[in-house]
Amino acid sequence: MRIALATAIAAFTLDEDLPPLRAALEARGHHAEPVAWDDPTVSWARFDLVLLRSTWNYTQQPDAFLRWCEAVADRTRLLNPPALVRWNTDKRYLGELAQAGLPVVPSHYLAPGEDPAGFPAFDEFVVKPCIGAGSRDTQRYTAPNRAAAVAHVRRLLEAGRHVLVQPYLEAVDTQGETALLFFNGHYSHAIRKGPLLARDGEATRALFAPEAITPREPSAAEFEVAHRVLAAIPGGLPLYARVDLLPGADGPRLLELELTEPSLFFPFAPGSAERFAAALDTVLATP
Repeated sequence: MRIALATAIAAFTLDEDLPPLRAALEARGHHAEPVAWDDPTVSWARFDLVLLRSTWNYTQQPDAFLRWCEAVADRTRLLNPPALVRWNTDKRYLGELAQAGLPVVPSHYLAPGEDPAGFPAFDEFVVKPCIGAGSRDTQRYTAPNRAAAVAHVRRLLEAGRHVLVQPYLEAVDTQGETALLFFNGHYSHAIRKGPLLARDGEATRALFAPEAITPREPSAAEFEVAHRVLAAIPGGLPLYARVDLLPGADGPRLLELELTEPSLFFPFAPGSAERFAAALDTVLATP
């Protein structure tokens, strides 16, 4: 089978998952080729399958990216599928999961035209766009710097972007973030991310913020929350899912459910690329 590993022109040399994934797929008899979604010369119909991998710049042109997903799906198979991608690329999905009873980091949303100061008072909090990735346009603020945060929100709203404001969970500074990786609904591995955002610091201007990654064994409580989150995914279990959890005062809290272009951290978990390839073959064998 000819498989396109969809990346971005700017991410070709940055995605550390691509080499081990390509090797694992080719060991199972597939031809796997990294291809940039934003390369207009690509004929996607020549592939039997397109795997969304490191399309990390989609946040700068989300409408074009979603149109591209639909166009690719009209020509071949896209995983994860367009409907799921459309739902997952806008962090307002977190509000839906919270309404369903899942333990989500408390989230307050602002839409263009709304008061940029219309979010609750927090001692420490994070401002981010609802469509965003890699910590771009994301900043951590303290209460004395609320005016700077309001200005940040105003810039995003005036650019036509929806905004998410969340309290900063202080345990992140000591415990970090846990990301659990699931392939076709089965747990593969997990990693720890160190704290990313400096207090009252500047947002990254790079494609993504540098991350301190180490392997991690999730707690029983983290597994329990992750499985509840997976069960709430619209349309059933996808080929790949990454559940990002933060330590809250009352237990793990969902920060993000990554179903579009998450790093899968193959270099930190021996055998994980092979597990992904096996999961893909299982999906392909299902009518």
